[in-house]
Amino acid sequence: MKNKPYPVKFTPPWEKNAGFGRKHKSCTRSHTKIIANPGIVMKVLRRRKIIMFLAYFLLVALTMLNLANYKWTKEPQQCNQPMQGVNFQSRSDIRYLYKAPQVKKRQLVYVLTTWRSGSSFFGELFNQNPDVFFLYEPMWHIWQKLYPGDAVSLQGAARDMLSSLYRKDVVGMVDEKVCRKCPPQSLQMLEEECLKYNTIVIKGVRILDVNILAPLMEDPSLNLKVIHLVRDPRAVANSRIKSRHGLIRENLQVVRSRDPKLRRVPFVDPNHKMNKKDGSDYHSIGAMEVICEQMSRTLKTALYPPKWFKGKYMTVRYEDLVENPIKTLRNVYRFVNLSANHDIEIFAMNMTTGPNASTKPFIVSSRNATQAASAWRTVLNYQQIRQVEEYCQHAMSLLGYLRVRTAGEAKDLSRPLLTVPKI
Repeated sequence: MKNKPYPVKFTPPWEKNAGFGRKHKSCTRSHTKIIANPGIVMKVLRRRKIIMFLAYFLLVALTMLNLANYKWTKEPQQCNQPMQGVNFQSRSDIRYLYKAPQVKKRQLVYVLTTWRSGSSFFGELFNQNPDVFFLYEPMWHIWQKLYPGDAVSLQGAARDMLSSLYRKDVVGMVDEKVCRKCPPQSLQMLEEECLKYNTIVIKGVRILDVNILAPLMEDPSLNLKVIHLVRDPRAVANSRIKSRHGLIRENLQVVRSRDPKLRRVPFVDPNHKMNKKDGSDYHSIGAMEVICEQMSRTLKTALYPPKWFKGKYMTVRYEDLVENPIKTLRNVYRFVNLSANHDIEIFAMNMTTGPNASTKPFIVSSRNATQAASAWRTVLNYQQIRQVEEYCQHAMSLLGYLRVRTAGEAKDLSRPLLTVPKI
């Protein structure tokens, strides 16, 4: 016989007297299990599956909406296209963790000076700075190509080349064949290197008058500043004589710019016999007439500056630079929005406090710059000094260079010949 199942009666909790005041029988068989209705269990499991499916579907839907809201694409968005429709940021997208860096406006600088004014050393104060792209005498190529043109006539061509170097994306006016002293370099490589820097400094001696640069200085898109490096004209003349073999062509080009109608009376000692050396010295000193005349025009503009000139021009005396290199360096750097670090200041100090004067005129080296600045007083004869002073008296007066009245006064090194400039 089959055993009959043990009857179990359930009383719903909502029925009266269910569990209240009613005595239930205790079950004496501990191994007996109460099995629930399998239909109810299946319903519960199906509901759980439906809830999990809905939750998964909702998660996928929210993820898709999130991606759609960010407009996720395979190609990155260009920097110059603004983001649209983005109201919040996602940590999963690293592009939103950083803001685009602000582009600093490029500072363009031109060092206006003349030959033998200490410009090679002054240029090194920029060349040694890792934040500066420095170009040394790029207009030299213009003078070589257009030789034997005179200095004044070539200033416009030099300015146009300078403009092209500051403006154009491709430097195309430099003739690689002329650069024989340096190993050949790709102009494209130089262009790419130049564009990495925010400060571009060009040093040149072939633009003699700052007014030639007026179209560039008044152009707001260029942001061009001019540093006018000057030196005592008598010291410049002495250095030009010392390096006359290296400046033969330049001296001739400058002398050709003199006004042929002017009558000049040279200061010559009647007891001194002229020789070949005196002829070359004559061209070196004669060039000072043109150089100082053009310098005077620049200084007049600085004395009565037009609107395009204000805040874009600075005068630096070479004598002040070698006397107090760190102070002058800081003033120059502040003018062109640079910071002078300790290494640059030590470099400037070391280059001006060498043991003696340099014997090589075209080599930048450590030297006793103060001694070199006053060497003309014991080297030039009195006739040469008077000639230079005659050519350059106006420029010397504005720049604070005092004239000498006798040969003994020139050779008296205890007597200072510097005063406060008027500019």
